[in-house]
Amino acid sequence: MKKRNCIIGQSGGPTIAINASLAGIIHKAKYSEEYQNVYGMINGIKGLLEERYMNLLEEFNTGEKINALKQTPAMYLGSCRFKLPTHEENTDTYVKLFEILTKLEITDFYYIGGNDSMDTVMKLDSYAKSIGSTIKFIGIPKTIDNDLMGTDHTPGFGSAAKYVASSILEVIHDSLIYQLQSVTIIEIMGRNAGWLTAAAALARNEYNEAPDLIYLPEVVFDINNFLDDIREVFKRKRCVVIAVSEGIKDKNGHFLDDNSKYLKKDAFGHVLHSGTGKMLETIVFKEFQCKVRSIELNVLQRCAMHIGSKTDLNESFVIGQKAVETAIAGKTGQVMGFKRISNNPYSVDYISTDVQDVANLEQKIPTEWINEAGNNITQELYDYLFPLIQGEVHINYRNGIPAYYSCKHLNK
Repeated sequence: MKKRNCIIGQSGGPTIAINASLAGIIHKAKYSEEYQNVYGMINGIKGLLEERYMNLLEEFNTGEKINALKQTPAMYLGSCRFKLPTHEENTDTYVKLFEILTKLEITDFYYIGGNDSMDTVMKLDSYAKSIGSTIKFIGIPKTIDNDLMGTDHTPGFGSAAKYVASSILEVIHDSLIYQLQSVTIIEIMGRNAGWLTAAAALARNEYNEAPDLIYLPEVVFDINNFLDDIREVFKRKRCVVIAVSEGIKDKNGHFLDDNSKYLKKDAFGHVLHSGTGKMLETIVFKEFQCKVRSIELNVLQRCAMHIGSKTDLNESFVIGQKAVETAIAGKTGQVMGFKRISNNPYSVDYISTDVQDVANLEQKIPTEWINEAGNNITQELYDYLFPLIQGEVHINYRNGIPAYYSCKHLNK
């Protein structure tokens, strides 16, 4: 007799692969014959507090539907940016949440998200243990920033990296057509970790060496060195293409756009950077008086399933399945992850790590993977990135555009 009931939530920013992890959980739960009910929170933990959830086994009752979900970007269940207080700060919130979980007879709780989502898993697991609850709390990583601890890389990063590299290659083609001296500055997301910006190097091929310069937040950014770097590139070519992280900082630890009039913060107090590329554009134009253009990729790489990485999508699906196996094995307070075995041939193991060693921590690029001048990446970092973008996702089209699984329930 089936005795388990689980509930799944998604939180934070969207990715190409987060629904693949959701699909992996549903698939494993459905065919394991362990689960009577599989619920989905609508809009994460905030939605659960409002008792908004759905029966996922009823919706995804065929393998075809589960596969369609796997190839749908963003978040089928919706998201939230809700900072859960500790149970010492607000016991009432936890009492209410656990009353809902008890009513649904939940045995396993899966939360798919990034750093702040793992903080939620940690707090819920801590409270559960304090009251003797047997509910298993499992985190499944997700972030295009690739900055979570406890895993070699995060689901969603490989596809975003593929988008970055492909877009930059196309920008390079655009920049080469005129006999003009020019500088193109591409600003890429990454608050404190430069993984996505580093992926710009994957645009290099047998006929193209650009981006010519790459600037990451893990090392100090100096304006004078930046201008000297451009001068050196101009000595050998007329078009300079630069990839820069939104989170670059000066020697005093200040973000370049700290004084921007557009500065704002999210619900967790994280600065939402905007304007780094524009500031550099102004500085470069003033110095060189040439054609200068800045491009901000912003959120475009988060949901671009049409250029998704097959490796990323497949791993994200499997890690969802492994999360179910981890809960069934009786573990709780765990975050799933990858352990890299080899770059070539590429292979990984699926692991889990105590959430206490993951939540609220950031995995940054090792400084030895950045060149001494601080304006490029090393071969070791390239070799780490390269396998993650391999393979293409073949999606269905209808009326000339991708045919994704309907998310009309989120419009209510």
